[in-house]
Amino acid sequence: MQLQKEERSALNTVTRYGENYIDVNDIRYENAICFKPEGPITSWPVKKIADINTQLLELAAGVTARPASALDFLEDNPGTSYDNAPDILLIGTGEKQVFIPPQILAPLLSARIGIECMDSQAAARTYNVLMSEGRNVAVALMLNEEKGND
Repeated sequence: MQLQKEERSALNTVTRYGENYIDVNDIRYENAICFKPEGPITSWPVKKIADINTQLLELAAGVTARPASALDFLEDNPGTSYDNAPDILLIGTGEKQVFIPPQILAPLLSARIGIECMDSQAAARTYNVLMSEGRNVAVALMLNEEKGND
């Protein structure tokens, strides 16, 4: 399914999505990936939902944990804080929408990073819209889980 008109921008744009591939800027990836509008497209080592942990969500969001400060107690919501945090992280969970356990999401949510789980085609379309609006967004897209062989 083609997701973008033929206009090209310098921003990372999902151009196609299929059962076993994701095209970003017309470059094909046959594994899960994560990226922001600007910067590298990174392989995301997730093959099934059960693989996802907080560290892999931090990788997907492109964040680094900020060291604790003596003034952290002044924050309204003390907890983990990050540098380079997006406003929203979209997680494409393959062909079906699957929700990630709240305890895995908690550190990012407490840092005020919005997280939305949806099927990967919906996540790709939503990412393209938010990116084109200039929003501070990150996306992680899984391919469909392989059936059998578990």
